[in-house]
Amino acid sequence: MSSHLNPVEFIGMIQPREQSEIHPARGPSVDPGYLVASAQAHDEAGFDRILIGWHSNGPDGFQLAAHAGAHTKKVGFLVAHRPGFRSPSVAARDYATLDQLTGGRAAIHVISGGDDVDQARDGDWLDKDARYARTDEYVQILKSIWTAQQPVDFEGAYYRIKGASPEVRTVQRPRLPIYFGGASEAALRVAGKHADVYALWGETQAQVREIVTRVRAEAAKHGRQNEVRFSLSFRPILAETEEAAWAKAERILGRIREIRGSAILGGNTHAPQNAGSQRLLAAAALGDRPEGRLYTAIARETGARGNTTALVGTPQQVAEAFLEYHALGVTTFLIRGFDPLEDAIDYGRALLPITKRLVAERAALRVAAE
Repeated sequence: MSSHLNPVEFIGMIQPREQSEIHPARGPSVDPGYLVASAQAHDEAGFDRILIGWHSNGPDGFQLAAHAGAHTKKVGFLVAHRPGFRSPSVAARDYATLDQLTGGRAAIHVISGGDDVDQARDGDWLDKDARYARTDEYVQILKSIWTAQQPVDFEGAYYRIKGASPEVRTVQRPRLPIYFGGASEAALRVAGKHADVYALWGETQAQVREIVTRVRAEAAKHGRQNEVRFSLSFRPILAETEEAAWAKAERILGRIREIRGSAILGGNTHAPQNAGSQRLLAAAALGDRPEGRLYTAIARETGARGNTTALVGTPQQVAEAFLEYHALGVTTFLIRGFDPLEDAIDYGRALLPITKRLVAERAALRVAAE
């Protein structure tokens, strides 16, 4: 399936309290008012989904999503999940329950964990390859239960289940969408087998072409090469003029440098183990502005410990950059700002509408040409 036939999807991200690389977290770990305000801002801005991350020191994503779901109307919830800490049969019911409570707005973002230190905080001592082997079984069980008409049995190296009930059904049929993160060889093998949407962080166009090709090759081994879609994550930095946008980006970088060593950036002094961070650092090694709108200085400054590459410019310019990635097969953009709530509102005013218009215009031109 060619990218121009797919609609463009936008995913935001909500936090249980105000925090980002330029806003060190303060106060209790859950601020219900901020959570709801952020979810409603994304709902009103026209986002398709909002990601709720998984952190070894963070509150439970299912409960955050259920609370936010009760205060929103349309936006979906992409709840990150690390296989191994809940039984897969329990997780299947958790997600199906969330899908029922939100009227069919739940999805799972499978992240197997790329940092041994962080995994150990929750008692997981498997190495990376073993984690992905476990994830393979885990997602297979989830899919089996969500689509089953009778109790499910499974026996593998990591899980043995007898008679798991499929009674708690998902609203979405046949099952929930499965988003998948991870850039190692082991991760790509599992993604090719199970992912509906393969998610990667913001990279150069050459890097995106390369990994899209590899994921499709893995998917082809299971007859799924045309079934996998691709998501790319960025931190758009917008202003009314290009000059003002780059000045804003430099101010954000300066602020991050000021607060290095704070709670939000401190505590992780070892080099990142996960392949996604290593790919971002490889892009940053090409320079702060390796191509077009791409800005990698923040990824370099923070050790690329998360989605930290930016696209910088006016809303029109950043939308045009999205269009270039869309032409490479990317149909989903996961975006969040350094001022998370305010930027979500700002994206909804111009960036999302312009991008959707440009994608529709390009699709119409191609259809006319055919």
